[in-house]
Amino acid sequence: MIATLTLNPSLDYFMRLEALNVGRLNRAIETAVRPGGKGINVSRVLKRLGVDSRAFGFIGGFTGDFIRRFLAEEGISAEFTVLEGLTRINVKISADRETEMNGAPQPISQEDVERLLSVLGRLNAGDVFVMAGSVPASLPPDIYRRIIEKLPAGVKPVVDTSGRPLAEAIAARPYLIKPNRDELGQLFATDIQTVEETVLYAEKLLDEGVENVIVSLGADGALFMNREVALRASVPQGQIRSTVGSGDSLVAGFLAALEKGMAPAEAFRFGVAAGTATAFSDDLCTAEDVEKIWPRIALSTIREKRH
Repeated sequence: MIATLTLNPSLDYFMRLEALNVGRLNRAIETAVRPGGKGINVSRVLKRLGVDSRAFGFIGGFTGDFIRRFLAEEGISAEFTVLEGLTRINVKISADRETEMNGAPQPISQEDVERLLSVLGRLNAGDVFVMAGSVPASLPPDIYRRIIEKLPAGVKPVVDTSGRPLAEAIAARPYLIKPNRDELGQLFATDIQTVEETVLYAEKLLDEGVENVIVSLGADGALFMNREVALRASVPQGQIRSTVGSGDSLVAGFLAALEKGMAPAEAFRFGVAAGTATAFSDDLCTAEDVEKIWPRIALSTIREKRH
C-alpha cells in the first residue's frame, strides 16, 4: 500500500485574471476550488494513474470537511486526524504573473501528534509512506524524522519537503527524497548552478544513507540517483500552464510505476512525464496526458553502479 501524509493541508481557491491590479477591484474570469497540500496531491495523482492510496493528515472545520468529501468523490481513502478550528485557505492567482496567498495553519498539539502516530502504527512492512509538504509552525522542525523513527519496521518513508525538516529527515535515512535544485543547495548552504554540481551534492545524500534521490531541475528535467544508477531525464518543450503540483506528480508517477512493476529507471521516466503533464495543465495530470508525454522523455546515464 501507498500512504500519504499532509501535515499542513489547505483548501485552495484558484482565480484566473486577465491582469492583477494591486489596490483595485479585480474580477476573476475563471475560478476553481480544490484541496491542497503535497501529500494530498500525491494521492490524487496516484488515483488518476490507477493506484490506490490512503491519505493521512490534519484537517478541521468546514474547509476540512470539504477536503474529506472531495477526496471521497474521487475514490480516495482518507483517515484524517481532526483538529479544532479551520483548515487554512490558500488563494492562487493566475494572471500576468502567478501570485499565491497562503493562510495560517491550524495549531497542532502534542496530543494531536500522538493521535496521528497511533493511526500510522497500523502501517505494514513494505508499505510506502509519503510525507510531503511544509511543517506548521506549531510542530517541531524534526517532526518528519520523529515520525520515521516511530513507523513500523519495513515501512518505506518518502520525504518531499525543504529546509531544516528535510535535513532532519535525512538523518533517518529515508527510502526516497525529492528536493528541487534550490532545496538541495539549501541543504549544503550553497548555490547550485550546474547539473554537474547537482550530481555532486546528490551523491553526498547517498553517502548519508538516503536510498534514492530525485532532484527536479525545472525546464532542465530531473535527476534520479541511487547506488545502482544515476540518470538524467530531459523534458519536451511545451507551454507551462502552472507549476503547482508538478513535483508531487513526479513523486506519484514514480511510485505508481514502481507499484505496477516497472524497473526504477523506467519508473523515473514515467514520473518525469507525470510532472511535465501537470506543468502543461491547469490541474493535476491525467493518465492520458502522461501516456502522451512519456515516450518523449529522454534518459541519459550519468554513471553506472557505485563501487
